[in-house]
Amino acid sequence: MDVDALPPEGFVPPRDGLSSASGSGAASAPRPAPRRYATPLEALRTVYGFDAFRGEQAEIIDHVTAGGDVVVLMPTGGGKSVCYQIPALVREGTGLVVSPLIALMHDQVDALRANGVRAAYLNSTQAPAERAQVERDYLAGELDLLYVAPERLNTETTLRLLQRGALSVIAIDEAHCVSQWGHDFRPDYLGLGDLAERFPGVPRLALTATATPATHREIAERLQMPQARHFVASFDRPNIQYRIEPKVEPRKQLLAFLRSMPDGAAGIVYALSRKSVDQTAAYLRTQGIDALPYHAGLDASTRALHQSRFLREDGVVMVATIAFGMGIDKPDVRFVAHIDLPKSVEGYYQETGRAGRDGEPSLAWMAYGLGDVVQQRRMIDQSPGDRTYKMRLGQHLDAMLALCETVACRRQNLLGYFGQEAGPCGNCDTCLTPPETWDGLIPAQKLLSTIVRLQRERGQAFGAGHLIDILRGAKTDRIAQQGHDALKTYGIGADLSEQDWRSVIRQLLARGILVAKGEYGTLALSEVSAGVLSGTTPVPLRRDVLGRGGGSGGGGSRGRRSAASASLGEADQPLFEALRAWRAEEARRQGVPAYIVFGDATLRALAEHRPASEAELGGISGIGEKKREAYGEAVLAVIAAA
Repeated sequence: MDVDALPPEGFVPPRDGLSSASGSGAASAPRPAPRRYATPLEALRTVYGFDAFRGEQAEIIDHVTAGGDVVVLMPTGGGKSVCYQIPALVREGTGLVVSPLIALMHDQVDALRANGVRAAYLNSTQAPAERAQVERDYLAGELDLLYVAPERLNTETTLRLLQRGALSVIAIDEAHCVSQWGHDFRPDYLGLGDLAERFPGVPRLALTATATPATHREIAERLQMPQARHFVASFDRPNIQYRIEPKVEPRKQLLAFLRSMPDGAAGIVYALSRKSVDQTAAYLRTQGIDALPYHAGLDASTRALHQSRFLREDGVVMVATIAFGMGIDKPDVRFVAHIDLPKSVEGYYQETGRAGRDGEPSLAWMAYGLGDVVQQRRMIDQSPGDRTYKMRLGQHLDAMLALCETVACRRQNLLGYFGQEAGPCGNCDTCLTPPETWDGLIPAQKLLSTIVRLQRERGQAFGAGHLIDILRGAKTDRIAQQGHDALKTYGIGADLSEQDWRSVIRQLLARGILVAKGEYGTLALSEVSAGVLSGTTPVPLRRDVLGRGGGSGGGGSRGRRSAASASLGEADQPLFEALRAWRAEEARRQGVPAYIVFGDATLRALAEHRPASEAELGGISGIGEKKREAYGEAVLAVIAAA
């Protein structure tokens, strides 16, 4: 099991009667059987407090409730969980949910139990007595939903236990993990294809937020779901604004971006290495940012503590490797930043999708530079896989570079990668401030000529830094020692700055006109370089500009308004803040994240509509029957006192 997914240190269950004596779902006394709802819409209204399904949710749920299999591709925050939770509340039996990370189980079970759903999990964090109680509850038919990891589900003991009870549905979450070409491959997912034979007649759902058409087909094939209906929702997340800018001084650029965010905004900063994570978090703390590191090199208790703070407190910035992410269910993450280039568009989409799960405006920002391209190419060359595997990695990188270098709409490029057509979004950096292009043919020829002369005349190869020094006519010890000031190309590129040349080289690498080789990333010509040298291949380049689209280099102050209340009128602000304070105290009392009590959208609706009775609370989106019973009196008191 993934030790990065351990529950937060000091985790305790709610103490308001919404859950049993243990966070695992153990109970100290007999409980009534779960309630079954006559229709999916009744379950949605009663349990979740919503009046209507979104998008294709209703069609998916109806198909599963009738006993059919489905493969669902739906973006993060699009409502995938409802697609299996509702059928489990309507059909007889217990819904089985295969979830890859323990932290994700804990968050989802907490949220379900807060809504009055009988939910539990089986995992390695439980004491034997707790696991035994969950098993008894399942066999007695007292659970609506049971969460397990694929590693546990593939054991004969767990399978025999499940066969002794009754399952209503089987949901395989994060189903892209079954794809061996995917970015989150988990070998234990391959064994889930046998579930149809083990549990005949039980409808199955395979769900993911990220899959190309090829991965989509592979999911259905490997999970043995040939008759499944396929539902592909739009991958568009219109509430996320995408910004990518050239990397110059990444930490200072990141700091400027963070300071442009509203006060109290929580977010994630991704870096590739543990060292970079530690150094970046330390730097941000010296600048007054509440930043915490998270990676597999930290001990489990530190990771758990940092994750707990991120989930429970406002304004915390988590600086992390991709070890932090798939198990995080926090809906009010306002930004995701990358200071290193992700390895694939799938990974980038998954990571940026952790922002704005609540549908509120959010930002995806990245600083990207020449060093990223060289490093990624080197990592591919040094990877242990065969030629086919390296080619696939190269394809992933090429697609990522195309997204970074596009002069068209970034959202359009991103959706196109997943096979979906879209017009310009009008909201990303390239739409808001269309980039200027310029003719880079002559600079490209100067650079390629320098590489050719060094290789043919002297048998030498160098990286970008030294080539730029030659082209700009720098007087360095290395140039003098090598005699490179005698080259015919020495000084012919002095009209461009060092940063301009780095931009040229980065874009030539991204287009495959140059290749980086070896451990030191020396530059060499590619198969298409000849066309550039002869002048037959045009080389349009984008002109780099820092802080595009009102981005990181621009204005903004962290203290202007809170991120959660930005859309409220001034008259409603005091009540919203009073409700937030009440929610924070209630969450602390229960030992759960604040959003498990109520989401920001629900608090805003309360502040705007100011209900005066429990009956009026029923009209507020996000307040179901159980939460109205548990919190109604307290919420009305806060409103009355405002």
